Amino acid sequence: MKQFLITAAGVFAGLLIFMIGVPFVLISMAAAAAGPAPTPSKTVLELDLRDPLTDQSPQSALAGFARRGHSAMSILEGLRRAEKDDRVRGVLIRLPEGGVEPGLADEIRLGVKHFRTSGKPVIAHSQGLYPSGIVTATYMLGASADELWMQPGASFQVTGISNEDLFFKRFFDKYEIKPDYEQRYEYKNAVNGYLFDDYTPAHRSAELSWIGSVYDTDLAAIAADRKLDPAVLKTTLEAGPYLADEALDKHLIDRVGQVHEAQAALIRQAGDGAQLVDFEDYAHGRQPRERGLGPAVAVIEAEGDIVDGKDQGGNPFSRGSSIYADDLAQAFYDAIKAKDVKAIVFRLNSPGGSDTASEEILAAIRAAKAAGKPVVVSMGTYGASGGYWVSSEASAIVAEPSTLTGSIGVFGGKFALGPALAKFGVDVRQLGVGSSYAGAFGMGREFSPAERAAFSHWMDRIYDNFIARVAEGRKLPVERVREIAKGHVWTGVQAKELGLVDQIGGFYDAVAKAKALAGITGEARLKRMSPSNSPFEAVQKMLGVSATSARTLAAAAWVFGDPRAQGILDELAQARARTEGATVLAPTRVH
Repeated sequence: MKQFLITAAGVFAGLLIFMIGVPFVLISMAAAAAGPAPTPSKTVLELDLRDPLTDQSPQSALAGFARRGHSAMSILEGLRRAEKDDRVRGVLIRLPEGGVEPGLADEIRLGVKHFRTSGKPVIAHSQGLYPSGIVTATYMLGASADELWMQPGASFQVTGISNEDLFFKRFFDKYEIKPDYEQRYEYKNAVNGYLFDDYTPAHRSAELSWIGSVYDTDLAAIAADRKLDPAVLKTTLEAGPYLADEALDKHLIDRVGQVHEAQAALIRQAGDGAQLVDFEDYAHGRQPRERGLGPAVAVIEAEGDIVDGKDQGGNPFSRGSSIYADDLAQAFYDAIKAKDVKAIVFRLNSPGGSDTASEEILAAIRAAKAAGKPVVVSMGTYGASGGYWVSSEASAIVAEPSTLTGSIGVFGGKFALGPALAKFGVDVRQLGVGSSYAGAFGMGREFSPAERAAFSHWMDRIYDNFIARVAEGRKLPVERVREIAKGHVWTGVQAKELGLVDQIGGFYDAVAKAKALAGITGEARLKRMSPSNSPFEAVQKMLGVSATSARTLAAAAWVFGDPRAQGILDELAQARARTEGATVLAPTRVH
């Protein structure tokens, strides 16, 4: 009977794997067989930035099935390819109504301006600009086009930048929830919302500092691209909001018209028979394979919170991402072993994470430098806290003007929930052996004085290690680093003045820097070596089936087919929507 149950369970598991795994493989094979539609001889690309926008494409091989979206890196690649493609005659950009992450806007703006050097026209079209997020960055992106159009009757509400924070102290006091945190130091304000009911002086000054820097950067770029006096532009914007016709009268936009009129204008310029093609389809289409000859610059991409360990799969459909230290470090070691790789560009977009994971990644960067392969960091919107830790000893750091970086500091602690739980009849009790610190992070109570002293000492050691890494990597005196650290967030422009980054620029500026440091004078291939999963590996991690078995199932599916594939995919998509929710980070993490 026992053997029968084991066999039955095995058969059931096999059927489950077959039914779930096969559709993925069928669709992948069908897509590969069909291939993308050929690009027409006269093409106008439509780049819709109203879709979700990230810095990098998701590492999961199955995430593309989840929903549409763009990454700044794929947009840059697509624009560079379109620039040299005689079939592409122009680009239409659909702007979102709210804000774009400023670092992403900086990067895409550079890509648009480089594309325009080919002489091909770019029109940006807006259905309205509203004060949601950093809308000045969206306007800056639109201003980089040859013409900026706005829909008739639309609102032009670009009057500044506002950032809103939530403070939970009175809520926590009411329900006797006790946030018990240590910060190094006064500008490390990530947990201020738990501890206070308003901005501290340091929090207020730091936040106004980076907001003001981003605002000044955006205004300078807009004024330069639209050939306006910066002071006049600032006065005009802050006197708004305006309707589209008023914005046109004040030279803030170039045309008022519907999007189909903008499309028609570009198609006329492209010539008879020109067709509109989705930018995403073009960017992800087949590309000529580069010959594997000559020197290569490895490109290693990482986006998200920095965490310990390896990627165990999680939700393979999710476009969210984390940086797994083991996987990322291995990508660097692979680049070290690759004989054709002469330099590495590390594209990073991270607000921070685990100090131990950051140190593991930094060790891999040191190893690459020791092997004679310079490492140049290209920062996206974020390269802060743990993101700066991993960057600190790179051969060079290139940041966007609006990159949020620095935040050289740490915080850690817990929530003491005992009194709150007691109100609901839940009592927290704790037993332990060894020192009392073994139970220091229990949820029932706050730190005891002895535990707090030990924890505070631990925080000091991590902070001192961080300071030492920065001083060593940036060749700065320790005392100077202490002055500009304290958890203070700086924009790329500010960080350049402080010596925390080497150059203001985008991804391709980082590539040029890497080539120069490696002594590459001619062309160099870009060789992507980022951690990623094949569809087979994604199925393996999700279901526990080996990649070999997944490939066997793929072969069987190809022979026998499965008409239920789409139905199962629909069910999986619904299950994903039901289960994808918030992630609660452990309160003892040090960021």
